[in-house]
Formats: sequence, structure tokens, C-alpha cells
Amino acid sequence: MPVDKSLLSLTAAEAAARLKSRDLSSMELVEASIARIEAVEPQVNAMPITCFERAREQARRYDAGQLGAGSLLAGLPMSVKDLDEVAGVRHTNGGSVVFKDYVATTSSPMVEMLEGNGAITMGKSNSPEFGFNANTINDLFGATRNPYDTSRTAAGSSGGAAVSVATGEVWLATGSDLGSSIRLPAAYSSVVGLRPSPGRVPRARKGMPFSTLAVLGPIARTVGDTALMLDAMVGDYPADPLSLPVIPGQFVRAAAERKAPRRIGFSPDLGVTPVDPEIAAIVGAGALRFREAGVAVEFEAPDLSNGVEVFHAIRGVNHLANMGPLCEQYGDRMIPEIHYSVDRAAQLPITRYAWGERERAQMFLRTMTFFDSFDLLVCPTGIMEPFPAEWRRVDTLHGHEFDAYIDWIAITYTISLLGCPSISVPCGFNRNGFPVGIQLVGRPRGEADLLAAAQIFEDITGALGRTPVDPKGPQGPYQGGATCTA
Repeated sequence: MPVDKSLLSLTAAEAAARLKSRDLSSMELVEASIARIEAVEPQVNAMPITCFERAREQARRYDAGQLGAGSLLAGLPMSVKDLDEVAGVRHTNGGSVVFKDYVATTSSPMVEMLEGNGAITMGKSNSPEFGFNANTINDLFGATRNPYDTSRTAAGSSGGAAVSVATGEVWLATGSDLGSSIRLPAAYSSVVGLRPSPGRVPRARKGMPFSTLAVLGPIARTVGDTALMLDAMVGDYPADPLSLPVIPGQFVRAAAERKAPRRIGFSPDLGVTPVDPEIAAIVGAGALRFREAGVAVEFEAPDLSNGVEVFHAIRGVNHLANMGPLCEQYGDRMIPEIHYSVDRAAQLPITRYAWGERERAQMFLRTMTFFDSFDLLVCPTGIMEPFPAEWRRVDTLHGHEFDAYIDWIAITYTISLLGCPSISVPCGFNRNGFPVGIQLVGRPRGEADLLAAAQIFEDITGALGRTPVDPKGPQGPYQGGATCTA
């Protein structure tokens, strides 16, 4: 079946409006999604698990008026990251050989919220095992590939999600983010990815329910679509102890109203990482474009220089508690990155964990002082252009040696420690044609103001990810200044 590219180029908001007016049927969008998935999947490997007949059945019910009355999305196709369950669909926990044949019997709370608000799940997007990497590659399904150059990474762990949106396989995608996992894949695919405040989107009854590091959030091609999806996936869910109250429609309204920040601070590196000079220059120039909206921009940021050490302490105790039992149970069937994280955490003395909590508190307090005077913190989302898809880690960048396999994402995981919402918005392209993302950070629970600022930025620079991209083959050898020896 040929792909109707006019449908693929609709924004989610445009498509949902046409679905509600009956100008467009859900089945038309589902069939367009299926055709696009079949056309591009061999090149990008974004959605290795599909559930087309389940989607078609849902579309029939929407079009017959049996589902979706008054829903926000009204029968719009989406992908679900393979770390959240969809009832009746294979669920491998990110390509884990341990769970390769498991089929979920229930859906996660987030999926229930989205499907209850009119989303149709087309399939499960690729992820590294249990989300334990910043590159989307696993032993069961292999690597997800960047649509701007299929020899390069889509980042992770929501790489499949970002690519499924960027290529037009679906209009919306769910992601999860502990260290970088929504924001960096969005940046590498020139789409929008929002890491909400802890508790904004309900989590399943598993893992570490009191931890504020891992959150769920939306990925879309425009800021407006991201706001729409966030409104459709939030919920006050008692089984998530961090769950926040819901104000219906607040995020779409906030993006549309475009309340401008008065003053923003920019840092090229947050004091925690090297950044490729070209990336720093592109994002710095992007930050200054806020001045076109009358916003004051200053080179100012809170002191977050302990971010790397604090993150490893806080993340370590979480991984020791959550993943340690799985390592004991399944041994070498769990990937080396998980064993590395658990073993490293086990060697830390309890005083180091106490130090991490104390220093994290001080980082947070300094950030709140910063927000007394500034409305937004701005920095790059990624520190280098996408590297070869087969790499599982980055060892060096321009001669700087990273201590741990994930330290090349310190510019995002440092923000994760703060409990602040953050969003990656397309900012431009480097000289080699690869997307660059700008990371905007707002006050805790400040998604509405953050989305308004992101919408203003998108208005100024253009919705650089709005049109689905056709995957491109290798564009040349990697010369990005990073190395990998593992």
C-alpha cells in the first residue's frame, strides 16, 4: 500500500482535529502508519514489535463511534517504548533475552491514560535492555539507526521512540528518561522530547516508586503536539506515590498562550562535561534568539559542578536495590552495563551515598536560588554529533576521557538530579547535517511555563522536525572527535 505523505505531514494536533470533525477516519491514519512503518523499518529498526491487528480493531471502534467520544486524541496512532506494557502485546523490557517471549496481560497506567484519551498503539519502540544505555542497541533486536544517517546512533534509551516520530511512522511516542533517555534521542532525531517533573505522568507498580530519577514523558514533532500528548498522559494515580494532581488541558493552553520568560541563563556545559565547540556555538546562538522575543539572555547558571559524582551515587543505590536481584537471578543473561552499574554501586561505602544525598540537596537549593532571578536555564542537549550506531559507549571526546560508560550524557543527567522539567527542542544542524538540540530547564512542576517558552523558541527558529524525514544512508565516515574502545 502506498504511503499517503500528506497524512504523515499533519501535526498530531491537526490530525486529532480532523478525527474529531470526522473529516478523517482513524483507520486512514492507522493504515498510513502501517504503510510507513513497513517502508522505513528495514532502514531504521525503530519499532521491532508491532500490533497492527490490535490497532485496526481499535480504529474500527473509533470510526464506529464505540470509542473516543470527547477524547483528546480521537484515534491517533502512537508508539510505546518497550519498557512499558501494552495489554496483549509482546514486552521484552528493551530487547532482553530473558523476557524475549513475554506477552503483557495488562497495560501500564501511562498507556491506559493515553489509550483512554484516544491514542492507538501501533507497536513497541526499541530500547536498550531495561533502558541501561544512552545508545539504543540490544542483543535481541539490534541497533536503532538515526534517520539522518543510518550508520549513526539515535541515542537512547528512547531511540526507537524518537525515530518512530521523526520518520512519520507515528505522530506521538512515549518515552522514559532517567539520565537522557527522552531528551537526547529527541535531539539526535530533530524532534521534541519532554522530561516532566517526577509524578507528572503515572508510573507502573514496579521498580523504585519513591525515586525521582526515572520519569515518563512525550516525544512529538512540534512543541504543540508535545503539549497535547502530555495533557493526554497525565493522571492522578494513587499507586504512584509521587503522582501529581491534573488540570485538564493546561499544557495545550500554556503552549498556545506563549507566556514569555523574562530572563534566562545559558551555560554551554553546566560545568560538568566537555562539549564539541560547534555544538556549543550552535546552542549558544540559539539561546540568544530568545532576545528576538524580548527576553533577557545572560551567561549564568547555578553551580552544578558536582553533578557527575552525585549522579553516580544516587543512581548507584537505586540500581543496587532494583537491578541487583535480577543480576543475581539471571547472571550473564543480563547485559554487561547492568552488571557494571550494580558492581560499581556495591563497592561504594554508605557514607558515599549519604554524601550524594547531601550534595544533591545543595545543588537543588542553588538551583532554586537561580530561579529566584531567572525563569529558564538553557544548555545543549547533547555534547557531540551522533556516533556509529554499533558503539555501546563513548570513551573520549576531543581527548577528554570519560570515567564511566554514561558520562558523556552528564549534561542531561545532571539536570535529572534536580527534579526540574526539561525539554529538548530542535535548534539547527551542524556542518555535517546532523541535528542539534537545545535543552530548556524550568522550575519544578513548571511544565506549563516551560512549554510556553519552548513554543516561543519554536516560533522563532521554525518547527525543524515537523516534516517526517526519509531515512538516509551513510553520509560519510565518522569524524566527530569521540572514540570508543569497548
